[in-house]
Amino acid sequence: MNLVVTSYAVYLTISIAVTIWVARTLHKNGRIFLVDAFHGNKELADSVNHLLVVGFYLMNIGFVSMALKFGIRPSDAPSAVEALSMKIGQVLMILGSMHFFNLAVFSKLRTHALNPPPTPLPPPIPGAFPKTMRI
Repeated sequence: MNLVVTSYAVYLTISIAVTIWVARTLHKNGRIFLVDAFHGNKELADSVNHLLVVGFYLMNIGFVSMALKFGIRPSDAPSAVEALSMKIGQVLMILGSMHFFNLAVFSKLRTHALNPPPTPLPPPIPGAFPKTMRI
């Protein structure tokens, strides 16, 4: 029983530490993209950046907590290491996926900010075209 609790504690410690590290990295480096995407509006960029980090924490720590129950229950040290590596590998895959998702969001925001949609043309003025040109 002690082996199971120890492996769970190691899993939670490593998973949450990596989640915090990735979230801080995204928060620090994502701000630059968001400020650019929001045309220099730093308050809005910081607000969105904070909300993205909160969502990142909720998703990843929620996954880490739910995944604690799944998988094999270790009965000896080698199976504990195998279960631990499997669970941490899953967390790293989820973190990597969330990282690429965040990059895609930042990229889309930045592209949209740099290439705003064209301004629509005003409606034609009645009588501006001769009758021969009307369809």
